[in-house]
Amino acid sequence: MPTKKPKRTTSVSNTIRLSLFWAIVILAALAMWAFFSPHQPLKDVPISQVIKDANEGKLAKIEGRGNDLKITVKDQDKPTQASYINGGVGTLLREGTLNNKGRAVISDSAPSDNTIMWNILTFVIPVVLIGILFMFMMRQAQGQNSQAMSFGKSKAKLYGLDKERIKFEDIAGNDNAKQDLEEVVDFLKHPKKYQGLGAKIPKGVLLVGSPGTGKTMLARAVAGEANVPFFSISGSEFVEMFVGVGASRVRDLFQKAKKNSPAIIFIDEIDAVGRKRGSGMGGGHDEREQTLNQILVEMDGFDSDTNVIIIAATNRADVLDPALLRPGRFDRHVTISLPERKDREAILKVHFKNKPTDDSVDLDKLAAKTAGSSGADLANMANEAAIIAARRDSKVITNDDLTEAFEKVAIGPERKAKVMNDHEKELTAYHEAGHAIVGHVLPDSDPVHKITIIPRGGTGGVTWFLPPEDKSYTSVYEYKDILARAMGGRIAEKLKYGDDGVTTGAGSDLRSATQIARDMIIEQGMGSKLRNQVFHEDNGGLMFDKMTRERPYSDATATEIDKEVEALITEAARRAELVISHNIPVLEKLKDALLEHETLEEDAASKYMAKAVLPKEAALHK
Repeated sequence: MPTKKPKRTTSVSNTIRLSLFWAIVILAALAMWAFFSPHQPLKDVPISQVIKDANEGKLAKIEGRGNDLKITVKDQDKPTQASYINGGVGTLLREGTLNNKGRAVISDSAPSDNTIMWNILTFVIPVVLIGILFMFMMRQAQGQNSQAMSFGKSKAKLYGLDKERIKFEDIAGNDNAKQDLEEVVDFLKHPKKYQGLGAKIPKGVLLVGSPGTGKTMLARAVAGEANVPFFSISGSEFVEMFVGVGASRVRDLFQKAKKNSPAIIFIDEIDAVGRKRGSGMGGGHDEREQTLNQILVEMDGFDSDTNVIIIAATNRADVLDPALLRPGRFDRHVTISLPERKDREAILKVHFKNKPTDDSVDLDKLAAKTAGSSGADLANMANEAAIIAARRDSKVITNDDLTEAFEKVAIGPERKAKVMNDHEKELTAYHEAGHAIVGHVLPDSDPVHKITIIPRGGTGGVTWFLPPEDKSYTSVYEYKDILARAMGGRIAEKLKYGDDGVTTGAGSDLRSATQIARDMIIEQGMGSKLRNQVFHEDNGGLMFDKMTRERPYSDATATEIDKEVEALITEAARRAELVISHNIPVLEKLKDALLEHETLEEDAASKYMAKAVLPKEAALHK
């Protein structure tokens, strides 16, 4: 097993390199300034003029260095003139050259070693510094050039050989999905067992499921079990603004996998590049389509004799290109559904394995209440319970912490800081009581789990219905009872405050009811006149796709759908009004209890609604 390389401190090295660069620049600038800084030029004077001025006593000093002379005029402290004479100062000192009036100080000095060295350094140092700066800039340019050359390289990360691995035994639930993936892993470990029977390794495995169901975790478990190179990449990492980069990265990724075969490639969120072709405005030159074309060729092209398996994950299999889904590319489609009750309990046990809990924690009861929750939701509940327990300085997690975490994740956190006046509290109590009574008396409605007038999430109050057990199907009667209880809040407001007294508090209820009614007609074929007809609209395409494709039904059918939706909503409102109008005393009693206690659990709410009755007119005759 290869040893793990220490991580490079990139930020520190970049800081050191940047500091060194600016230090070199500053030193080079100082050296060049010292070398090229302007000095006061000396005036060239003929030697005859120098001798004349010296004889007349106008000069203070004559300095000689070889044949060069520097002359300082009287009343000056620095040389201002320069001259030249063969033989230097010695010629001036010959008899008869200067008369006795020449009082200038004459000196002859050879250049010192320090002066020679300084002259050399003032020339060499700038050249050396400029050379170093030039080399540094060349290295930077080469680094940028190498980055540009690697622009089309794959960004896939290699996993599966780390010490800490996720195994199938670490993942609870999804037994069917794990079985399909275990076969893939077993084929990679023992290929001769399958090849002896003429079996071929599946080219691709597509994991399909709702967000949070554990698709990526299952792929990581494959990496932990297979003990082969596992290349992981997201679909969005292929696509860049430059056409051809995505296809180049696909080629590079498959080339790396083939060199390390047997190997596994995992593409997360493959719908980012695998959508149906021809839906974008870029046509055949669209970068995403070019990337998809390259994936199709690599998976099942001419060079198909490779021991590489592709695992992909998506929650939108309906938008994928048909060529990607056919046998020979993704041979096996693994559907990862939401966990059932026993699976939810197993998942909760996994997440509470390293969390201290007291004896009051009942994971089986929590699993029963969390129907429809994904594995990610359950993990979030476990984490929230630990956070709540730590916030109150407890050493263990209690059942109250678990209940609060469940409610926080499911219906949102309490907003006790939100202040409501007495009228708003009363209106909210009537509204929630209307939901609860309608849902309580209708025979096909789920039982009331909790009623509260404390604002939670984005709502002013919540009436929470929970199914007693997991359900795979929903009947027309159940849908209609759901619609009626959704209308209960608005109807309760109407009966107590009149048509002009209704508020915006029912806005989310009405949106939800309208969406359910439309889904019944369009997707489930549950209309009265449009019974057993489905008018599915694919909303997964791009905007240009929606603009160019015709609606799958006529305008007359659209009008009929609107009428059917209106009829369902009207019927639900009528049934809710019949129920509440026949149970006004129960409504008042429940409203008063909510104003007093603010929150009623299932048992307490049932006691207050024990005398509620179902009018015959509101019942659906089956």
